[in-house]
Amino acid sequence: MTNRIIKNITTVKVKNLQKVPLYSPWNMKKIGDIECIDERHVDAILKVSDDFFNNTKHQINKTDRLEILKKSKSLLSKRSFEFAKFISLEGGKPLKDSKIEVERAINGIELAIECIKKSYGKEIPMNLNASSKNKMAFTKQFPIGPVLAISAFNHPLNLIIHQVIPAVAAGCPIIIKPSLDTPLTCYEFIKLLINAGLPNGFCQMVNTNNNNITKKFVSDNRISFFSFIGSSEVGWKLKSILSPGTKCALEHGGIAPVIIDKNYNFKKIIPSIIKGSFYHAGQVCVSIQKVIVHEDIIDDFISNMKKHVKKIIVGDPNKINTDVGPLIRKNALIRVDSIVQKAIKNGAKLICGGKFFNNTCYECTILKDPNEKDEINNIEIFGPVICIYSYKTINDAIKKANHKKYAFQSSVYTSDIDTAMLCYEKLEAKSIFINEQTAFRVDWMPFGGIKHSGEGVGGIEYTYFDLLYDKLMVISSDKITK
Repeated sequence: MTNRIIKNITTVKVKNLQKVPLYSPWNMKKIGDIECIDERHVDAILKVSDDFFNNTKHQINKTDRLEILKKSKSLLSKRSFEFAKFISLEGGKPLKDSKIEVERAINGIELAIECIKKSYGKEIPMNLNASSKNKMAFTKQFPIGPVLAISAFNHPLNLIIHQVIPAVAAGCPIIIKPSLDTPLTCYEFIKLLINAGLPNGFCQMVNTNNNNITKKFVSDNRISFFSFIGSSEVGWKLKSILSPGTKCALEHGGIAPVIIDKNYNFKKIIPSIIKGSFYHAGQVCVSIQKVIVHEDIIDDFISNMKKHVKKIIVGDPNKINTDVGPLIRKNALIRVDSIVQKAIKNGAKLICGGKFFNNTCYECTILKDPNEKDEINNIEIFGPVICIYSYKTINDAIKKANHKKYAFQSSVYTSDIDTAMLCYEKLEAKSIFINEQTAFRVDWMPFGGIKHSGEGVGGIEYTYFDLLYDKLMVISSDKITK
């Protein structure tokens, strides 16, 4: 699986391209080379998408879209383990979690197929007054236009599914730019779509390491919808240069706080909290970063957490028994360690971890009571680190959980219905989980954040309908009387 050439997928002739190396985040061995486009290709690539949308001979009807999606689901199912290995190799996600990611991807295609079947317009009542007499009105749904999608590294297949598959289902040509850390999985999946019958050019994959090229795509008026998954700093900047009329969906990150009430049997949920905290080395936008525990049970909770963390297997993501793999790149490892060491220096108590596991992995780390003003409380860590705090009253816990910038997903574990409802009302987040951790997700639920955490709603169905608009038809005829 090494020494590959990861190309751009487009009908535009792209030759003599700059190549950048792709390395495994686990052992830093070279996987292959990524061909990157340059500025002379941007306009031609955009023209391809524009032509696929506006030229009727290129448009794909619903029957063909359904067949393409059904066949792609079948092909992905047959190659599921191969794709799981791609994810582990280039992204560092443990193989057992990579296999689950592929299962989710297959389900995502199934959900898109169902979306096509329930896409319809509706009748608008007429003949209600003098001005609407002898009229009939109804809507039909139409694709919005070409889509540009920029993806992140942490789910190399499932994020691509969530951005590309709804566009294919809706009949919107799409240009997808995967992360340069994880382009291989995307490359193989777009090839799979073409093998399933998707016309070459309907979905174009582009690689670039040039921010100016990215901005040219984002700001072009031929783009009707912009989908971005990544950091809030980058996402909001790119939104600011969108052409007037371009819709967008931005999925950023959060702090993902969890409140644990004293009346809840926390021992039974420790494995779930561990998973929500350290899954994919904490490199998930809804990974638990802050756990707020009632003061009566915090010492017992920390003791139990420490015992479970010691059992986590950190190491080679390509081995099926590994729980936590590497961070995506060396500078991420250094950044996480710097944040942890600053917190310890400023008074946080180190419960466990707090150091490099090896050259590519960081130990699963628990800190108690970092200073609220420290960097660790004001940014998304995006690493295997959680902070534990105590609280006396539920209002105090809610205050600690709410963040001035981030508001994605929050949760509370409690056996008291009033506490649950108070948290639902007062926690500032797009989604609130009762007796479930923040990293929970199924692909048919709405997914997204408010404040700096994002804009719009993700999820296969929600993205699909974002890519359609209702077109109204009004008919006037003397024969219309009912």
